[in-house]
Amino acid sequence: MFEGLMGFAAVLVLVLLRVPIAFAMGIVGMVGFTYETSFRASISMVARLIIDTSQNYGLSVVPLFILMGLFVNKAGISRELYTASNAFLGHLRGGLAMATIVACGGFAAISGSSLATAATMSKVAMPEMRRYNYADSLSTASIAAGGTLGILIPPSVILVIYGLLTETSIGKLFIAGVVPGAIGILFYLLAVRYAVWRDPDAGPPGDRVAWRDRLRALRSVWAVLLLFFLVIGGLYGVFDFEPLNIAFSPTEAAGMGAMGAFLIALARMRLSLADTLEVLSETAMTAASLFAVLIGAWIFSNFVNIAGLPQALSGIVTAYDVAPWMVMAMIIGIYILLGCVFESLSMLLLTVPIFFPVVIELGFDPIWFGIVVVVVTEISLITPPVGMNVFVLKSVVRDVSTGTIFRGVTPFWAFDILRLLLLLALPGLVLFLPGQM
Repeated sequence: MFEGLMGFAAVLVLVLLRVPIAFAMGIVGMVGFTYETSFRASISMVARLIIDTSQNYGLSVVPLFILMGLFVNKAGISRELYTASNAFLGHLRGGLAMATIVACGGFAAISGSSLATAATMSKVAMPEMRRYNYADSLSTASIAAGGTLGILIPPSVILVIYGLLTETSIGKLFIAGVVPGAIGILFYLLAVRYAVWRDPDAGPPGDRVAWRDRLRALRSVWAVLLLFFLVIGGLYGVFDFEPLNIAFSPTEAAGMGAMGAFLIALARMRLSLADTLEVLSETAMTAASLFAVLIGAWIFSNFVNIAGLPQALSGIVTAYDVAPWMVMAMIIGIYILLGCVFESLSMLLLTVPIFFPVVIELGFDPIWFGIVVVVVTEISLITPPVGMNVFVLKSVVRDVSTGTIFRGVTPFWAFDILRLLLLLALPGLVLFLPGQM
């Protein structure tokens, strides 16, 4: 156990010294595995992991969902989602910020990335909110917070990675994220209402849209509904009837989604040859970086397992008869603290190999734990000092200070804490839909 704790501390130190997380976990894992066994066994383990990862068919779902999200971005669907949301909500006080939250939820359902959602919606929603003299704090906060929905509402790349790490059903993880994602949208709308209640001038009402124009705006989001139905419907057997008899695996659903997004972008004349090459290049670079982090995480996981850290933690819990919910509270507390210094994927990959065996030993559901971890990760995306969504937004809206954005997101992560407590108290909110499959 001591060696495992030292390894965990070593990874933290290396990351704080700006060593990339993939190399930090890989180096510590390899050195630790060598200490526990031998250099020959360590080299063999690393080589096997690299080969197995590159040949793993299940991992192809990651670049395919990334490709789908990038094609969706090129198709200009984000603007149509915002227009439709704004038509129904824009006339309310704080309505443009609410429309941004709803549009982020819709875009998240077909992009699967928080950072992409935040970066894309900032270009669409920010100019409109400034036109109506919204406070920069509320405008940027609604985009940064709404962007976090990208890693929870299916399809989600981070849920895919959690499923691969823990050998948990990706299909059940996706459907389990629907209710918590909807609660997240509702709570963020309440956060906007709270912000404009405190400062009515922060979110002036916009123009009221006639019902005819509202219905016309709704018709423009058919591409979003079609793509979501194709990916999620195919994954859950919507097409599994005579004479089709088609049921998608997660990889096949991702492939169909990527092809559907490509055809939509092509049909809208939004895709040139240069754009296509740019999307393919960005997909390859993003997927390569994710695979490097995954390989590092698996190397580190093998080390902590052979060092006996998860088993030792489980033994301590059993020996001292600690209540399972007390242990879960401590794990959540560790995640919230790590979220202040780690970005989301790094935190997930570093901690899940250690905590997951303990959580299963205590009798908690792996699907429920996965959703809880992702919700905690969402909180880390908008909390200081790291707050990746905040810094992505800052890179787009350069004239707004980071401090202003962090002040604006405070009500949003406060409501996120309430959502987390709700999911901890009522696991059925997460497990009801997977239980019906």
